[in-house]
Amino acid sequence: MTQKIVVNNNYKTTQTEIKSILDNFDLIDDYIAKGTRNSIKKKTLESGKIATIKSFKIPNIVNKFVYRFFRKSKAERSYEYAKRLIDLGFLTPYPIAFVENKTLINFNDSYYFCELVEADLTYRELVEIPIWENRNEILKQFTKFTFDLHEAGIEFLDHSPGNTLIKQVGENQYEFYLVDLNRMNFHNSMSFDIRMKNFSRLTPQKEMIEIMGKEYAKLINKPEQEVIKEMWNKTQEFQQKFQTKQARKKKLKAMIGKKQ
Repeated sequence: MTQKIVVNNNYKTTQTEIKSILDNFDLIDDYIAKGTRNSIKKKTLESGKIATIKSFKIPNIVNKFVYRFFRKSKAERSYEYAKRLIDLGFLTPYPIAFVENKTLINFNDSYYFCELVEADLTYRELVEIPIWENRNEILKQFTKFTFDLHEAGIEFLDHSPGNTLIKQVGENQYEFYLVDLNRMNFHNSMSFDIRMKNFSRLTPQKEMIEIMGKEYAKLINKPEQEVIKEMWNKTQEFQQKFQTKQARKKKLKAMIGKKQ
């Protein structure tokens, strides 16, 4: 087993500290998110800063080979994309390090370290709590943030409710931090179709689409109804695929249950 540790030279930590944290990773019980696929924990560093550590599960037998020889790991991509976003002027929790464990022929697990951002909310709260204070203004500023990403050629493939942290920095001013970065495309320019599709995973609520569509129309200089219609069409397409997928999973689970 070999371990690769890459530490950001601009951050006050060392490979020794990162390795020590991972050697005792199972003992850390301060979870930010605990999932069956991936988990996120937090740990105070020697500098006093708090790091979040995302652990990516061991991939399936095919991806063990793919990640070992042909494709960068999710941890490495998260680290590199975070640095690239910051270089382009966008916010994301500051990248600290990434770690990969592998053998001569297989890839095992990986970890991404970044600095904790104490956010006030995520986009998810805007979906689930319609009476959230200043909700419409946050949606408009979020739309401008997304437009700026698009203008920079950034297609954030996991642009979904939990992956934008929102921090209030003034009476009516908000900052937006992207998280869960391992799936991104970078374009020289983005088509209108790709831009609209990039909104499709955010909300099933048409009134939210109308607020964002109107704001995006101003920014891209297109008719409001054209933008709203296309944004809503893309959203419905995603929702239909999502519901079909969930129904299949439920049916498969029921079939397995009967066999047992």
